[in-house]
Amino acid sequence: MIHLIQKEQFDEITAHLLEDERPSEYISSISKKKEFSDYPFTLLWKLKETEQSKTHHPEGSVWNHTMLVLDEAAKVRHQSNDKKSFMWAALLHDIGKPSTTRNRNGKITSYDHDKEGEELSYQFLSILTEDNDFIEITSSLVRYHMHMLYVLKALPYEDITNLLKRVDIQEIALLCKCDRLGRTGAQRNLEEENYKEFLTKLQKKRRNMK
Repeated sequence: MIHLIQKEQFDEITAHLLEDERPSEYISSISKKKEFSDYPFTLLWKLKETEQSKTHHPEGSVWNHTMLVLDEAAKVRHQSNDKKSFMWAALLHDIGKPSTTRNRNGKITSYDHDKEGEELSYQFLSILTEDNDFIEITSSLVRYHMHMLYVLKALPYEDITNLLKRVDIQEIALLCKCDRLGRTGAQRNLEEENYKEFLTKLQKKRRNMK
């Protein structure tokens, strides 16, 4: 059962995700409050303590990256058909990194953080809301948020078949683009081209499956 205080927290965060020009400012402010020391918000707090490769993420911690992604998502949420799930997925997309990040001889990795993130985001949201459709859509977006890289680089981790069954291609392409743009030094023109190419490949695959 969802407690009233949890519902109020969820509704307040959702309102800021859907309305603020820079939702990161609100999320950063509440991260300093007591509730962020309670589960499930501790899953977000851990992002502050999780390192990333300086080569790929010069902005620093997973938290810094997530705040940048969140603000990129706010810029394009008007393009989303499901703004609530899209914005929550932007906030939770790397929630699997703290438990999967390893320093391997000086190389920082977070293999399978997308799969771990699906499970953790499902658990996180289940504590705050009983909207199962919303929870499923959001956690599925988290699951596939790495697929722009996987598909465009022809990496063996891609799973377009199940992606097409579980998420809207416009939503996942938007999320992937925001993820790529949410880093210091991101090349906006390049990522816009990557977004278009990724979306085109998904559309072609979807047509071929019919």
